[in-house]
Amino acid sequence: MKDRLTSKTKIIGLILTALGLLVLPPFYASYWITLLTQMLIFAILAMSLDILLGYTGLSSFGHAGFFGVAGYAVAILSTRYKMGFLFCFVSGVSLSILISMIFGFLVAHATGVYFLIITLALGMVLWGLAFRWVTMTGGDNGISGIVRPDIGLPLALKDPLTFYYVVLVFFLMAMVLMAILVRSPFGHSLKGVRESESRMRVLGYHSWLHKYLAYVVSAAFAGFAGVFWAYFNGFISPFDMDLNASIEIVLMVILGGPGTLIGPALGAGIIVFLKNFISAYTQRWLLILGTIYILTILYAPQGLVNLLKDWLKGRRNKACGKKLSD
Repeated sequence: MKDRLTSKTKIIGLILTALGLLVLPPFYASYWITLLTQMLIFAILAMSLDILLGYTGLSSFGHAGFFGVAGYAVAILSTRYKMGFLFCFVSGVSLSILISMIFGFLVAHATGVYFLIITLALGMVLWGLAFRWVTMTGGDNGISGIVRPDIGLPLALKDPLTFYYVVLVFFLMAMVLMAILVRSPFGHSLKGVRESESRMRVLGYHSWLHKYLAYVVSAAFAGFAGVFWAYFNGFISPFDMDLNASIEIVLMVILGGPGTLIGPALGAGIIVFLKNFISAYTQRWLLILGTIYILTILYAPQGLVNLLKDWLKGRRNKACGKKLSD
């Protein structure tokens, strides 16, 4: 009975959130619409890492690399070769998948801190290529002049509100796909790897293959987000895929609540909002980021969503206890 009530509460909350995202933006100023769009893009990125961190139990400090690779693919194809949205989208996501398939063979057999170190090194390789391959990437100047695309519909994507709704549709698509994935038998096996990889091997599962596939899938959705970031920002540079960017993504997942999908989306919204708000007053954003990370680890190690779940569960238990005593 309690599980039914909990699931109903989740469904109602998701419906209200979706309605708010659909109905309220036309009444907002363009600044807030732009900020919401940025939140949605980074929510996709944070949820993509949640597949790896929250459901498989593997921390990555190179995840921004796949985000940046897709962004660069869009930038190069759209500005130099004048390719359309569909070609750029498929190319950006495919390139992220291809690189993750190659890197995946190096990381799939690693565990714990070794996985973290290898992903950090691989992320730095991608950042180094973006920084040093000046003829292709523009070096530290990046690539600018990325124009929002024609997606084959009578929509003016230069309008912030129209672009917001397009991103919202793709965000919902990505969220549904990831939700289906983590609730599938494959998703349950990822949780098994997270809880005890050795036990999964004893049961006959190829744990390295599950880790490999989780790595590739998470990279694919990171590329998904990277495509829209390039079109949204109109500019891509090595700073979009450096270590600081990867740490921000990890913080989004941990702050919101790993292993929940909705938690990392919430964490992404909070971090993006704070970053935009605080940067207007100080350049010491990394100091604030580190403080948030420490406070989260100390007081909410399971994330805000799981903290809220525990609080609601405690209230229900107290209410049930009062009823029984009466």
